[in-house]
Amino acid sequence: MSDGDPLVQRVDALLKRHAETAGAADDVPVLTEIVGAEASAAEALALELERAVLARLENALDGTLATLREALRVAVADAVARELEARGFAARPPEPPGG
Repeated sequence: MSDGDPLVQRVDALLKRHAETAGAADDVPVLTEIVGAEASAAEALALELERAVLARLENALDGTLATLREALRVAVADAVARELEARGFAARPPEPPGG
């Protein structure tokens, strides 16, 4: 079919008229705009909740992490000392800095 077909011209005219009348009702939000706004609010709430939970966890775990860090430091130092001793190296006290 070509664009010279009267049926195609009539359908085009009908579609143009429909588009013009639909354009007059642009101030009514479409579903994607409503869902987009609600999704944005939900994302903001999720971020706020995540920050609050992370802050509380950080406060609760702060002391525990320091204790674990020290225990790990001692365990590694002991393991290194045992391994050195097992390989025949005498455990020497560390030299003082600058000396």
